[in-house]
Amino acid sequence: MSNIRKAFENGKAFIPFITCGDPSLEITEQLVYAAEEAGADLVELGIPFSDPTAEGPVIQAANIRALSGGVTTDKIFDMVRRIRKNTQIPMVFMTYANVVFSYGTEKFVKTAAEIGMDGIILPDVPFEEKEEFDTVCKAHGLDLISLIAPTSHERITQIAKEANGFVYCVSSMGVTGVRSEISSDIGSMVALVKAAKDIPCAVGFGISTPEQAKKMADLSDGAIVGSAIVKLCGAYGKDCVPYVREYIRSMKDAIR
Repeated sequence: MSNIRKAFENGKAFIPFITCGDPSLEITEQLVYAAEEAGADLVELGIPFSDPTAEGPVIQAANIRALSGGVTTDKIFDMVRRIRKNTQIPMVFMTYANVVFSYGTEKFVKTAAEIGMDGIILPDVPFEEKEEFDTVCKAHGLDLISLIAPTSHERITQIAKEANGFVYCVSSMGVTGVRSEISSDIGSMVALVKAAKDIPCAVGFGISTPEQAKKMADLSDGAIVGSAIVKLCGAYGKDCVPYVREYIRSMKDAIR
């Protein structure tokens, strides 16, 4: 069984997103351990990029802080090597095509697989263009995670059929960020995926409160939270670990 599947074995999954290197890679490493202690089932590690088109202001700011702190893909790979000495929690990278492409797709994917990453999410690669990445991922046993948005009804079935790992259901249109109200019909998106393939679905974009997480997890197999966590990292800097641990614990408790 793939490591990603394991994340969905014990009830609803809670998936935190962390921007690597904000405030530092040492803290990012500590955040992964804290997340696991607090009940996280899978961790998304964001590799910062200068122009993260899917992100709202919170994660954009974190990307800029991390990059100005000197974070590179190689340093992130080294951090993952350290993390893998201590935990086997499922982990996926979330980054942009350009980051992978400029590093060298083959080299990036091969290294990510070798150091123990389980998958990769590229939000700016449309379904029609995923082939060049997907082929390399399959060759190295890395899951390329597909995203589905509320607009892509007729495409959901098509995307789901070829999906690997889990399907990332984007809860609302626009960029990532904290939202007071999540309006799209998650239930029908998830039903369409499940009809096409037996694969876990997790919902992300806009979830920040335990109530929202519970609502989304009730309709799917798990909840993904990024901006609310990244906000804590921005607010508390090097002291953020206990705050993030507490927050993740409250979110996981809500969806149990």
